[in-house]
Amino acid sequence: MIIDCHGHYTTAPKALEGWRAAQVKALDGRSPPPGPHPAMTDDELRESLEKSQLRLQRERGTDLTLFSPRAMAMSHHLGDARTSEDWTRLCNDTIHRVCTLYPRNFAPVCQLPQSPGVAPANCIPELVRCVEELGFVGCNLNPDPSGGHWKDPPLTDRWWYPLYEKMVELDVPAMVHVSASCNPCFHATGAHYINGDTTAFMQFLTSTLFKDFPTLRFVIPHGGGAVPYHWGRYRGMALDMKLPPLTEHLLGNVFFDTCVYHQPGIDLLLEVIPVENILFASEMVGAVRGVDPDTGFHFDDTKRYIDRAPGLSDTDRARIYEGNARRVYPRLKLPA
Repeated sequence: MIIDCHGHYTTAPKALEGWRAAQVKALDGRSPPPGPHPAMTDDELRESLEKSQLRLQRERGTDLTLFSPRAMAMSHHLGDARTSEDWTRLCNDTIHRVCTLYPRNFAPVCQLPQSPGVAPANCIPELVRCVEELGFVGCNLNPDPSGGHWKDPPLTDRWWYPLYEKMVELDVPAMVHVSASCNPCFHATGAHYINGDTTAFMQFLTSTLFKDFPTLRFVIPHGGGAVPYHWGRYRGMALDMKLPPLTEHLLGNVFFDTCVYHQPGIDLLLEVIPVENILFASEMVGAVRGVDPDTGFHFDDTKRYIDRAPGLSDTDRARIYEGNARRVYPRLKLPA
């Protein structure tokens, strides 16, 4: 089986986007708030998926996607905690419906109702609801709810600890994933996303977080940002700080996905990061949707890169495609 650990519902029916637009418009108090959550039929959900994610699963030979709300649309910087709670619940309920319609194709991962300056403990009720009532297998955690201004404490601060305690209790990992950028210095998917991935890793490196939470697990997406390319820098800094080797210090808890959109990048990731820390992912129908003119294939068809990676054994390829995802996401239970 081939499990894609990084998928977002980027093709949701327009009614979802319309409800959010009305919610944001009402924030200034001059427009009425949106009514009840939009009515989206099962057929509308099917139509939004059959010609996109499901078609690509079939064409590219993948089996199951860990599916979460659209990352860019989380936009935790908009409104207040109540705004985020209402929007998050709607998004997660929609993901639950999709995964109920297609249990063999999608497994649910939840958005959290984060808001700048609001303690992460505020997210616990929604996380518990999603995991215990709706069967979600993980969550997405935004290290910068301010949208590019980095106003909240680092991920290693005790401010986050109540949420981590609940994640450990529920035995669910988090993918560290920023959302939209409202800072003009940082393009969202080209800079802010990669900044977020790299920043999270450095925060973990300079902390003792995993001594406090030995079983806490994070997936850093987009191949780990700049981390694999600068692995020597991070190893050297850790040595200068008198820290244990990175394999001992971090790699029991931190994992990387394969959302890297060219063969040399994947080859570097596989050469630098241990195979047991790499989870297959594509984030297809995401930030990069076009065809690479040099290869004739879509940039985000990452299975092609793993299949062609030199020196990768069948055993290691099976770990990347399936085994590691099952280990990092133990609540993932596949239909018989």
